[in-house]
Amino acid sequence: MPLWSHARPKTALTAVAAFAALTSVTAVGAPAHADTNPFQRGPAPTEASVSAQKGPFATAQVNVPANSGEGFNDGTIYYPTDTSQGTFGAIAVMPGFLSPQDWIRWYGPTLASQGFVVMTLDSKGFIDSPTARGNQLLAALDYLTTKSKVVDRIDTSRLGVVGWSMGGGGALESTYNRPSLKADVALAPWHVGLDQSKITVPSLILADDNDWLAPTGSFAKPFYAGIPESTNKAFIELKNANHFTFTGYNKNIAKYAVSWLKRFVDDDTRYDQFLCPKPATNNEISQSEETCPLH
Repeated sequence: MPLWSHARPKTALTAVAAFAALTSVTAVGAPAHADTNPFQRGPAPTEASVSAQKGPFATAQVNVPANSGEGFNDGTIYYPTDTSQGTFGAIAVMPGFLSPQDWIRWYGPTLASQGFVVMTLDSKGFIDSPTARGNQLLAALDYLTTKSKVVDRIDTSRLGVVGWSMGGGGALESTYNRPSLKADVALAPWHVGLDQSKITVPSLILADDNDWLAPTGSFAKPFYAGIPESTNKAFIELKNANHFTFTGYNKNIAKYAVSWLKRFVDDDTRYDQFLCPKPATNNEISQSEETCPLH
């Protein structure tokens, strides 16, 4: 008979039992990423929660008059009132050419209710270039994290930008000057001369299929294609939408913007399920591309 089965049965069984107990304890004691992530905020997400106009956090707002800080015009800060979960990531949001803050204002309370401090902006000039708008986004983040009334609610290491139209081009360009940004979301972006090959910040580009101001084939899609494959990136085109769809609440805009920002600003992998695999073509999404799995 083999030595294992007869010569030392008690020792062998004891060793097996000890090994099993050890591996069992290790498996139970090794928490999932979501349990160890110090930046995770809010309950487990669902399809309904990420698509909602209002998330799980109650919010308040603070007006920021002109001349409150350097490098930007004026804005409004929206923030979670909950102080029990620690600090939050911060997001600055920029409108487009000839567009007031009101046209992108809905992103403030919607993103804040998902667990971010958000500042929506008026551009310094209605005809400001994407480059100028990108600089203003960064200036607004600097104000948020150093001088604003909500400094103590912000984790200064977790910052992102969102922009629409020329503001979307500015959001993409801001990543050159501050590659430490955790994420950017460009909504129907417009820019001429953008060198997207230098973008290393995780970038989501949302477009629409009826855009005559920033046609997807001339702007959003080439921007996405030019971002290096080593960068986390996604491109989603909304069906039966236009350039101004982004100026009001839309469940798909909310779903993908929230999921992208939660995934990369908060490093919250619970939101991977809404991003990968890439969204399927259907009656709401006309095309999509994405680097999956995300890293």
